[in-house]
Amino acid sequence: MEHLELFFKAIFVDNMVFATFLGMCSYLAVSKKVSTAVGLGAAVIFVMAITVPLNWLLDQYILKDGALVWLGEEYAAYDLSFLSFIMFIATIATMVQLVEIIVEKFSPSLYNSLGIFLPLIAVNCAILGGSLFMQSREIQTLGLAFNYGVSSGIGWFLAILAIAAIREKIRYSNVPAPLRGLGITFIITGLMAIGFMSFGGMLTGGDEEEATEQTAVVKVEKEDNLATVEEVKIEATNEKEIIK
Repeated sequence: MEHLELFFKAIFVDNMVFATFLGMCSYLAVSKKVSTAVGLGAAVIFVMAITVPLNWLLDQYILKDGALVWLGEEYAAYDLSFLSFIMFIATIATMVQLVEIIVEKFSPSLYNSLGIFLPLIAVNCAILGGSLFMQSREIQTLGLAFNYGVSSGIGWFLAILAIAAIREKIRYSNVPAPLRGLGITFIITGLMAIGFMSFGGMLTGGDEEEATEQTAVVKVEKEDNLATVEEVKIEATNEKEIIK
């Protein structure tokens, strides 16, 4: 259940584009055609699926405070968290180079259409944001980290695919001249972000039920306390009558 909740939350509720507006450069530049959007989106999913778990391992066993305890007790006091940005970016750059080599080898047309934006995945803030969110939210296991990387990548993929499909259609629409190009794209992105905000209530049902249960428990405890106070008063009254 935890994996399923994290999967849907990362795609819809905490979408990289529509919730945090990360990766907007590539999102706007490579979303003119669906074919290029699909290629870049798949590359982002692959890079995030690899880098987020790798960076989780780096954080757990090297970077965080006390992570080096596995080397010995004398290393338990070391805190290398100040190296997080450098290590995360190094991991991402390595994976991006691997993706670039694979795409150039097996799909030269896609490589040429993506152009400079394929190597720019290395500095795509959505990729780095995935690792930093993983670190700040203290994801517990490697499996959850992999889940979060894949689902965050899928969320970014859906965003760029949706805007690419819309931009292909609005080429044949009568868009006012001042809004053509990035103007109408920003407006559509804002409207889609508002639409994705409606997914925020998807995963709150359990919390409400839990809150209701806690309220009920508190009420029962208060009633029990009141009943106890009344019993004490009755006993005190009886004792007074006996004394009289």
